[in-house]
Amino acid sequence: MSLVGIIANPESGKDIRRIVSQAITIGNQQKVNLVRRILLGLTAGDAERIALMPDQYGIAAHALDTLHNRRDVLARTSLIEMPVRGNAEDTVQAARQLQATGAGCIITLGGDGTVRLAARSCGKVPLLPISTGTNNVVPTFVEGTVAGLAAACVARNAPAGDKRFCYQHKYLEVHVNGHLSDIALVDVALVTTYFTGARAVWETELVRQVFATRAHPANIGLSALIGMLHPVGLSEPHGVMLCTGKNGREVLAPIAPGLITRVGIEHLEMLRPDIPYPISGERPAVLALDGEREIPLGAGDHAEVILRLDGPWLVDVSRTLLWAVENRFFVTEASHRRPATGTIA
Repeated sequence: MSLVGIIANPESGKDIRRIVSQAITIGNQQKVNLVRRILLGLTAGDAERIALMPDQYGIAAHALDTLHNRRDVLARTSLIEMPVRGNAEDTVQAARQLQATGAGCIITLGGDGTVRLAARSCGKVPLLPISTGTNNVVPTFVEGTVAGLAAACVARNAPAGDKRFCYQHKYLEVHVNGHLSDIALVDVALVTTYFTGARAVWETELVRQVFATRAHPANIGLSALIGMLHPVGLSEPHGVMLCTGKNGREVLAPIAPGLITRVGIEHLEMLRPDIPYPISGERPAVLALDGEREIPLGAGDHAEVILRLDGPWLVDVSRTLLWAVENRFFVTEASHRRPATGTIA
């Protein structure tokens, strides 16, 4: 029985970059409307079961309330039974439970950070990331109705659809003092500060190193520093690391929406997979993962980054829907149609 999960992060699109840059705010009511359209797409695509992550703002519950007259949606939809903590652990726990209960696809609403959290515990379940965050290298601005149709197609063809509908994303392992600490899908940055309260990174003068799995001049965030010098494609089997410095060439890059700055780059190096690369020994510092400060480093802490190529499976919506059209996924043959009123079968 096909199962699709929906994880809507109520905190995405609300960080401090709305104050220091021109990033848009995507409110929870907009997320409610988006989830509602996803549910309608999933139901039309005949996903047999739909499970939504509960949250402290009630995005999932409100979306269902607005569809109270759609019994076909309500009959197949439920909330995941889990405690709501109101922090990042909610996304991790929801993805873990969806993976354990046999989900064929998980739709996420958030930015790069939300996808990273889901990827930590979803196993091989394909993710379909919809952008509602600030840094959106991995998620895309896809209409919820279309996303629902694509996710239903993926789930109904699971588990054979991984390579047919999806691509595998690279990721970066972060090891601290010999132990795996966390992962990042896009970039890891060394930031020389004690402060972790405002998690987002926007002060480029504090950035000393950036490791990236992918980099493109059209991206927003710290990976754009690399993208403006040496673009790295999603399918290329390597990454790139840079070191900043006042004596290097200056690069102009968009660090956040509307925030464009010049940063001196002293060193650029290719990252090869499965090889540990040391993180600069400057301390105290914080490691930012996909744009958010996560791991504090004190005196004596040794850290390194390893590029891996076998990361999470992400749904290619366009490829999925083209496959669905080719295989008549959305077509009901005349012999199977219900007769119109007043006609004889």
